[in-house]
Order: sequence, then structure tokens, then C-alpha cells
Amino acid sequence: MKKLVAGMDLHSNNVVIGVMDLDGQRVASGKVACDLKAVEHFLAPYKSRLEQVAVESTYNWYWLVDGLQAQKYPVVLANPAKVDQYSGLKHADDTSDAFFLAELLRLKILPTGYIYDVQLRPVRDLLRRRLTLVQHRTALLLSFKSLYTRTTGQELALGKLKAMAIPEAQQLYEHPANQLIAGLQLHHIEQLNASIATLEKAVLASARELPGYARLTTLPGVGKILGMTIAMEVGDIQRFAGAGELASYCRTVAAERVSNQKKKGENNAKCGNKYLAWAFVEAANFARRYDEQCRQWYDRKAAKTSKIIATKALACKLAKAAWHVMTAGVDYDPQRVFGPLRTPTLKA
Repeated sequence: MKKLVAGMDLHSNNVVIGVMDLDGQRVASGKVACDLKAVEHFLAPYKSRLEQVAVESTYNWYWLVDGLQAQKYPVVLANPAKVDQYSGLKHADDTSDAFFLAELLRLKILPTGYIYDVQLRPVRDLLRRRLTLVQHRTALLLSFKSLYTRTTGQELALGKLKAMAIPEAQQLYEHPANQLIAGLQLHHIEQLNASIATLEKAVLASARELPGYARLTTLPGVGKILGMTIAMEVGDIQRFAGAGELASYCRTVAAERVSNQKKKGENNAKCGNKYLAWAFVEAANFARRYDEQCRQWYDRKAAKTSKIIATKALACKLAKAAWHVMTAGVDYDPQRVFGPLRTPTLKA
């Protein structure tokens, strides 16, 4: 019997499935609810003949991919950013989209994404939620500082604000409304501090078990939080063939098209992992402040270009260094990245 491939166009409330044989003939299609049993019931007659099943990588793919893998279906994750149908089509619908994924599978040209380890993925997502809480806390801190400046004309140091108790914060103002919002904001900040600490403790317990975590913390500018973020977001380092591939995934390389030494346009600058992009830019900012070799290299780069480009370029070097550290299982070696440390020459 002929082998089959299947494509799944996944939506928030339904899954459209198209099954095709390796000659390109459509075998079956249908729409089922977002229920794993319903999907399995549809695929059951074809399971023994299915060579691959492609699931569109939408925001809600976890339940479907994990469930099908648990039932031993050969699942791949289609990368929608790289799947582009012929723009001259007169008509397209969900069924044609599903069969288009199956067609790309049949031709073995389907762009696929990485299916993260099912046990580590919830921990990685926990770390992403931590970043959201940190952003909420920062917004509250800035709002508090803004209120103080508007009402007093003075600046409130961030360190003083973080050490302030609720009664002390309320005493800064005379109006009851300002006292109320000051107390509530500090109360929310304290709650966020506790929640963030709880998440960090939970993620660190898993991050310590990852082979590359301890090595990553030897990079300049990379501490506990950034080390956890990089280790969790990268996952299996073997999926990156080289340092350049990881740097590109971290959005630290230029996204532009050049022909005959002239810029012809820009590619998708958002292609990659935004969490890794944030982590390596943060690491670059810390590194240029506290690491001498990073500071020297950054200063030379900034003098030729700009501070923004120099920061992104330093983030790129750190991303490439992270690839070598994780693949070789060695500590960071500054001489391999920057060469010997330059000593400033004194002018006579």
C-alpha cells in the first residue's frame, strides 16, 4: 500500500486535516474540533501508512504535537514564517492550506521548526513568565518615580525606592489619593518580588541539570538569570550547525540584502528568538561595563560605528562564544574571542 503524508491547518477551535499519497493524490480531508481524540479518530485508518504528519506552528500547537508524538505519530512542526503559497492563487481555504503542507512534505521541502523537549518546555515557559512579571514590576517602579517627580519636582533614587516600606512611601504625599496609590504600588511590587523569586528558584533547579548552564555563566555579563535564559531557550545546542547559526537565531546579525555592495532591502529582522536576543544584548551591556576586554573592543567598535551597533556586535560575539562553550563543554576563553588584552600606551 502507498505511503501517505498529512498536513494540519491548526486554528483556535478546529483542525483541518489533509491526507495525500506520495504521488500527490488527495486521499482524505476533514475538519475536526481541537480535541486530541477527534484528531486520532480521523487519522486512525491511515496511521500505519503515514510517513509524516505536519502541524502548523501556531500559538496553540503544544497539545496537538505532544499528543500525536505520544501516540507514535511521526510529527514535524511546520514553520509558517517560511511557508509561502503561490501568490497568484485565485482561491485558497483551510483545506487547501492543509494539503499544501502535505504537498511540501511529499516533496521533502517543508521548512520545519524545532520541537522543544516536552519535559523542559514548561520550565522554559516558566522563565518567560518571569520576564513578564519583571516588566510589570519595572512599570510600577517607573510609575511610582513619575508620581513623585510630578508632585515634588524632585528625583527619587531607585535604590531608595526599592528599600522603602509602605508607610514610608505614603508619608511622601499629603493628598489621600496619592497616599493610596503609593501604598498599592509598593504592595504590588512586594508581591511581584516574591513571585519572581519563587519562579527563579523553580527554574534554577532544572537549569542546573542542563549540561551547558554552568559553562555559560563563565561568559562576561552572563549571570544566573541570563545563564538560565540562554540554556533554556537554546535547548539542544546540536540543532545549530555553527556559531553563526546560533547568532542569527539570537537576532544579533544584520538582516539585510546586499547586491554589488549596495543595500537592496531588509529581510525579516524578527526572525529568531526574542528572548535570546534580549539575553545577549543584556549580557553585552553588562560585559562592556565590567569586563576590560569587552570594554576595549566595544569602545573601538563604537568609535567607528555607533553605540547601538557596537552593543549588537558585542552581543553577536557573545552568542558565538556561547555556541563554542556549549558544544565543546569548556569555559569561556577571552583570548579566543578578542585576542590578548591590549595595554594602553602612555603618550610622552
